[in-house]
Amino acid sequence: MQRWRGLEDIPEGWGRSVVTIGSYDGVHRGHQLIINRTVERARQLGVPAVVVTFDPHPSEVVRPGSHPPLLAPHPRRADIMAEFGVDAVLVLPFTAEFSQLTPADFVAKVLVDKLHAAAVVEGPNFRFGHKAAGDVAFLTELGRTYDYEVVVVDLYERGAAGGGEPFSSTLVRRLVAEGDVEGAAEVLGRPHRVEGVVVRGAQRGRQLGYPTANVETVAHTAVPADGVFAGWLNADGERMPAAISVGTNPQFDGTERTVEAYAIDRVDLDLYGKHVSVDFLQYIRGQEKFDTLDALMERMAEDVGRCRTLVAGAEAEEARTA
Repeated sequence: MQRWRGLEDIPEGWGRSVVTIGSYDGVHRGHQLIINRTVERARQLGVPAVVVTFDPHPSEVVRPGSHPPLLAPHPRRADIMAEFGVDAVLVLPFTAEFSQLTPADFVAKVLVDKLHAAAVVEGPNFRFGHKAAGDVAFLTELGRTYDYEVVVVDLYERGAAGGGEPFSSTLVRRLVAEGDVEGAAEVLGRPHRVEGVVVRGAQRGRQLGYPTANVETVAHTAVPADGVFAGWLNADGERMPAAISVGTNPQFDGTERTVEAYAIDRVDLDLYGKHVSVDFLQYIRGQEKFDTLDALMERMAEDVGRCRTLVAGAEAEEARTA
């Protein structure tokens, strides 16, 4: 899959393509419906499927300081899109100047002049251009002028348990913030992931027999609510069952919020300075401050045992349905 940053990265002589545009943070199941339809239409027309997205998030430029928690960094989003058959991802730097483009100018400069769109695939609530003035109806109107079709994909809604809310990044962010990583996974179609570089912490986990990878997360990352979670630590191409702690470590009067992952039964790992990721499977309990160190150790052993069982069950289910 080709990855471009800026219009100037698009190869000379690029022909027609089927395009979809959006922030696509998280590439959740609603996004996947649109991307799958984009790829399907591209294959029907015999042209490449292209996703156009933005960096930074448009809200940070339009309303500085309002950057939403991000569900996935751009390289991760592109990796997921590649799995769905996307041929190219174009990341447009979203600047104050770019934000002034009228809807008509955006279509002409991006979709027509550079990507030569044969079709544009979007959700029903798609907005674009200066002050989000453009909508699907306007996009369709311009399509008659510039000879591209517009395909609108209705987004599925969650079941009754989810209150019938449509799939959305806003919904996933809320679920993650509440610690409901199972609900987030339902919308994402996979576990919520946090990634970053492993840095040195106080090393108390190592002293207690549970050495953890202290993950310095990417800026604006959507980190789950404080607590203990079952999940996986991904490092050096290996996916390891993990007990994950998010919070300030109140047992030792900590103040800095961290994400720490203990790869279960692995005390031989040296991950300092390496880029790793953590996948969240299930919430176990909230943060607690125990009366004694022995009480903490007892609870940690219980947590690890429960995480081991939950991850093993999840992996068995994955193998069964593979």
